[in-house]
Amino acid sequence: MYIADLHIHSRFSRATSRDCDLLHLDWWARRKGIGLVGTGDFTHPAWRAELRELLVPAGEGVYALREERRLPEAPAGEAPRFAVTGEISSIYKRDGRTRRVHNLILLPSLEAADALAARLERVGNIRSDGRPILGLDSRDLLEMTLEACPEAELIPAHIWTPHFSMFGAFTGFSTLEECFGDLASHVRAVETGLSSDPPMNWRVPALDGLTLVSNSDAHSPAKLGREANLLDTERTYPALVRAIRTGEGFGGTIEFFPEEGKYHLDGHRSCGVCLTPEETEARGGVCPVCGKKLTVGVEHRVEELAERPAGFRPPDAKPFESLVPLPEVIAASLGISPAGKKTAALYEALLEALGPEFHILRSASAEDIARVAGPLAAEGVSRLRRGQVTLRAGFDGAYGTVSLLTPREREALSP
Repeated sequence: MYIADLHIHSRFSRATSRDCDLLHLDWWARRKGIGLVGTGDFTHPAWRAELRELLVPAGEGVYALREERRLPEAPAGEAPRFAVTGEISSIYKRDGRTRRVHNLILLPSLEAADALAARLERVGNIRSDGRPILGLDSRDLLEMTLEACPEAELIPAHIWTPHFSMFGAFTGFSTLEECFGDLASHVRAVETGLSSDPPMNWRVPALDGLTLVSNSDAHSPAKLGREANLLDTERTYPALVRAIRTGEGFGGTIEFFPEEGKYHLDGHRSCGVCLTPEETEARGGVCPVCGKKLTVGVEHRVEELAERPAGFRPPDAKPFESLVPLPEVIAASLGISPAGKKTAALYEALLEALGPEFHILRSASAEDIARVAGPLAAEGVSRLRRGQVTLRAGFDGAYGTVSLLTPREREALSP
């Protein structure tokens, strides 16, 4: 089984790290233990030129970084594969409303990317941003994609995000058919996003029969794998797409705790107001501080479309794991900053001694973790695996936070 993160961005997208290049993506995928990474941004001509220069075929429909271009300090072992992917932002009018929907596209080759990009360039500007904004209906984007490449796969991205998604509270639809019309049957999967998890989505009958995928939507290589997919298939494009379309070989997902996502609850970040759906309804959707309309979060929108009670689980539901990136686990365990020098030093020591991050989070023994990083880090990882976490939910663009040990517990466990 391998881990796949299919939705990322290159440095050619806005608000991304300058390190979002193939060398650093390869390096971080090795450190994380990710076996398949999306290229992101296939529409951007300069990025496609880099993909052609630096990647070599490594299986049907997938690529690997040229070995001679690998960063000298990159971990040894099998190289991650890259699948050609990209996100399109569609902004268009439908039924008297402006719709803003993001869609993820998977392609079987760089040649297919050239062909689809040429078609999309006739619609709008694909050169100024790795995630282009096009005045193209989602249904028409799907049709154009399939005409250019029948083997392509389109997946609605982070479907609950308030402002830019298929089900978003501000501009979204209520069913797949409303969004994609007569082509809805060609959509076999949806991306649930950081602010929701599978149990939230299982409550919505409109998603029955679709594979629930999770990806990082990383804007920097260090964020790779904060959500991801588990695949028990060959690392080829046909096997990947078959698993997404049928569920066979799709082993489930690795998830954020949805409360950690930055649009989980309702609120106004500028006013410091965070509300549950019930509290928002009681206030008529208006901020109690400034009197303006609140940003309606994912949990609220799920409640609007849900027809099943919380706790419902379909008989064919795939498993999932809720994890937190290792630097955050270290920081939450020791009571220090995730961006601090001590966190970074312990993170590097763990990777050096025990291997990739996902191995440490999912299966390394508590004894080994304690030997390298101390008993607090070991206890934090153990609690994470048990789901024994304290969460403060994110809202209106502010990420939530995770706590693992209290100050008193840290004092009791410290040597």
